[in-house]
Amino acid sequence: MTAIDNDYKISKKEKKYALASFIGTAIEWYDFYIYSTASALIFSTLFFSKSTDPTVALLSSFAAYGVGFFARPLGGFIAGHVGDKIGRKKVLVYSLLLMGVSTFITGLIPSFDAIGIYAIVLLVIIRLLQGLASGAEWGGAALLAVEHTKPQRRGFIGSFTQIGSATGMLLASAAFLVVKSSMSEDDFMVWGWRIPFFISITLVIVGLIIRLKTSESEEFLESKRAGKIKKYPIIELMKHHKKAVLVTIGLRIAQPAMYAILTTFILSYLKIKALDTSIVLTSIIVASAASVITTPFWALLSDRIGRKKQAYFSLISIGLFVWPFFYFLDNGNLIFLPLVMAIFLAIFDAAIYSIGAAWFAEQFPVEVRYSGVSVGYQVGTLLSGGLTPFIAIALLKYNDQSPYLVALYISVLCLISLVAAYKANDPISKNTKDKTEDLTQHKAVTL
Repeated sequence: MTAIDNDYKISKKEKKYALASFIGTAIEWYDFYIYSTASALIFSTLFFSKSTDPTVALLSSFAAYGVGFFARPLGGFIAGHVGDKIGRKKVLVYSLLLMGVSTFITGLIPSFDAIGIYAIVLLVIIRLLQGLASGAEWGGAALLAVEHTKPQRRGFIGSFTQIGSATGMLLASAAFLVVKSSMSEDDFMVWGWRIPFFISITLVIVGLIIRLKTSESEEFLESKRAGKIKKYPIIELMKHHKKAVLVTIGLRIAQPAMYAILTTFILSYLKIKALDTSIVLTSIIVASAASVITTPFWALLSDRIGRKKQAYFSLISIGLFVWPFFYFLDNGNLIFLPLVMAIFLAIFDAAIYSIGAAWFAEQFPVEVRYSGVSVGYQVGTLLSGGLTPFIAIALLKYNDQSPYLVALYISVLCLISLVAAYKANDPISKNTKDKTEDLTQHKAVTL
């Protein structure tokens, strides 16, 4: 068993790059998530005319929020192309810098009462820049982790990229909760909401220092030395790897949609129902913290049993349990919301989210990997996470405030991702089978 157990021992180098991926991603996603939280809590009030219908203002706020998701595929295309040609490191440094500056400037934007329509224009421009940075970030961070480890540890090491995202959400929610609870509602709406945006500049400096100390992966450098680097990686991707791109888009369809429901739409839903939204921020913090703990364990499990089985469990669970979740919101005691959200995020969601970095990378060869991972991930995120808050509010309005069309929407997306999971490449399942056969043969010889 020693040889097999050695497959799962983590080297100092692997720990270094897992940590670098985690910290950089956490900072980048803190910046991205404070905008989404502010969209639900503040922007519909501050950046739109007071004469605008509240639901229309909320839809408009989510439309501005969705602009960032539309920009993410473009960021993924650009970053993937550059990252596959000259390397991952430079792209990651510039993406973090762009995200940090954009977020800081958001905190400086005057309200609609001060500058009128220009407030909305600035908000949209900033969100576009954030989207470009975010589109560049995830693929590079994922490869920073998985290309510095062995195949049998990709799930576990890659999960630190995913933990970074959950940690960013946790920090963003905590920042708003602390600021909101430490001042009056009027002070929060006038100036307090800007504080989480200003904090980001300090975090970005820390992230830049860490990323500047990283180096390119040996896998990428070997590909470069062998002359495998393509002149136009993005064209190579679309000509010869279309199936893998479609599979990764499909794999990404369901999870961000449910995540958007749990972290963004729910704030607006309870606000429409005139219920206390502060319990949501507390619930997000509890659920995100639980997710940070469970994610590496799910990823480690996938390194042993394969990605597909885990994905099936996650997607079927989300598709089924989203229905009683909405029933609970309408009829249950919201004091149990932290527990309910923790079950969704730390168990159902984390089971598939934890394997994203490794599984997406395993669909593509190294010479088009940054492009493939980024395009698949970002287009899938756009088609689900970016549009979900807007679609969910529209379905709610269409269905007389009943949430069950939203539940149906999530279930359909889970079905699409299930088909993609069935079609996806899963090298771990084959490797696990081979190891089992080798071990059986070894025992037979010993006996």
